[in-house]
Amino acid sequence: MTEKTKDFTKTKKYKSIRQDLLDQLERNGTCGEHYTDLVHDYMDLWVEKKLLSEDIRVRGVTVTYNNGGGQSGVKKNDSIQEKIRVSQQMLNILNALGIKPAQEADDDDEL
Repeated sequence: MTEKTKDFTKTKKYKSIRQDLLDQLERNGTCGEHYTDLVHDYMDLWVEKKLLSEDIRVRGVTVTYNNGGGQSGVKKNDSIQEKIRVSQQMLNILNALGIKPAQEADDDDEL
């Protein structure tokens, strides 16, 4: 990890999500190293997704390129497609663990 990137593994959110996943496994009676390893894989992907989001925020949805052969221009930021792939793999891991993502309340729900 470079100096410019934040170490997301040290954040409260990382630790909270990781612990919540492990707690859900315990509540579901799902135990074993295989499942714990899947939680670690999920969290690795979570960090990767955060880094991709940070890249999109910093560089934008389009980036300039110069291939050194006299060609330059603007292209789509590859981090966008990678973020979609990472998110899908995260959902696959949750399915393998038998865990459903928590539903977040919408801000505009009527009372």
